[in-house]
Amino acid sequence: MRTNALWLLLGVALVAFGTERACAPQERIAGRAKITDGDSFEIGPTRVRLFGVDAPEGRQPCTRDGREWRCGDAAATELRRLVGTRDVVCVKRDEDDYGRAVAVCRSGATDLGAAMVSAGLALAYRQYSNDYVDEESAARGARRGVWAGKFTPPWEWRRDERSATPAQSEAPVARERAAPSPPARDGCYIKGNINSDGEKIYHVPGSPSYDNTVIDESRGERWFCRESEARSAGWRAPRG
Repeated sequence: MRTNALWLLLGVALVAFGTERACAPQERIAGRAKITDGDSFEIGPTRVRLFGVDAPEGRQPCTRDGREWRCGDAAATELRRLVGTRDVVCVKRDEDDYGRAVAVCRSGATDLGAAMVSAGLALAYRQYSNDYVDEESAARGARRGVWAGKFTPPWEWRRDERSATPAQSEAPVARERAAPSPPARDGCYIKGNINSDGEKIYHVPGSPSYDNTVIDESRGERWFCRESEARSAGWRAPRG
């Protein structure tokens, strides 16, 4: 009888522990969002990526009616429209390799991930979640956004861009790129590059030119922790 009572007490304790963990509050991020692209933005100092979706990259093209169109730019424009002037409220699910909070986010009653996939300007990111598969099926059936023509899934486009070897030349920039970049500062992975025309351009992890950009601090190039920090210092994002 005493043994049974001990097992009963242990079971109650385990249930209580599990309930306590289940009720633990999730990290909440809220405020005005500065849109980076079709699935990411900044809220104050926090960089956020939408959970469960993957939108075309800023420079990524798609085709429709036999013509090329900038689906990456269209995705960023749609996300800005969805957010409008309202605050965005996010619940963090994870953190990616670049230090961004991966979160389910809403603008008012709108689930931003669901809305982007429904518009055909983002895909369900099945590698990490099946939450938005139904929205993707509806967008495909209605031929909305990228489904109206031909496109490369964003994750494949990024892979192809990274694996592409840029043409080498005798220009000084080619010689500079032969040497590896110095290591990034702790937690700061944005590359602040200065091109041959003296333009200051920053590249975020995952962007098409990121892997091929080498930082030479002796030329005034530098690392940044946040895009807002880079912009304040005089750097700009790459043009589409």
